[in-house]
Amino acid sequence: MKTLNHSLIINTRFSDTDAMQIVWHGNYVKYFEDGRESFGNKFNLRYMDIYSHGYTAPMVHLELDYKKPVTFNTAIRVEVYYVHTPAAKIIFEYKIYNIKTEELLCTGQSIQVFVDLNGELSLTNPEFYDNWKKEAGLNV
Repeated sequence: MKTLNHSLIINTRFSDTDAMQIVWHGNYVKYFEDGRESFGNKFNLRYMDIYSHGYTAPMVHLELDYKKPVTFNTAIRVEVYYVHTPAAKIIFEYKIYNIKTEELLCTGQSIQVFVDLNGELSLTNPEFYDNWKKEAGLNV
């Protein structure tokens, strides 16, 4: 089965670090978000695209496993992998690497669901999402 993935390069900023001069743990969530936004731009699955079809995609699950700390001004690569599922969900897996050393720094997963603009959870895939998967060459 075809898979979709995308990577993004980020240089950690001074404002990303905490008092111990390492990247604050919460910023990894932002790096995942940056990766999802970049993935969406590349594969036409942006948040505003979802919204224009009458849905939002709130996060219902997020997990992170920290492997090694990151310091200021480190070039990292955020890899985003779309996980195909027949369920009415958007699932991504993540890997963050130190570009210079190729060390794995963090892994994670996120799950988003579809909620219509009236606040109702969609138990089936919205039509636009099934169409997106077909256009992307994913088995629906």
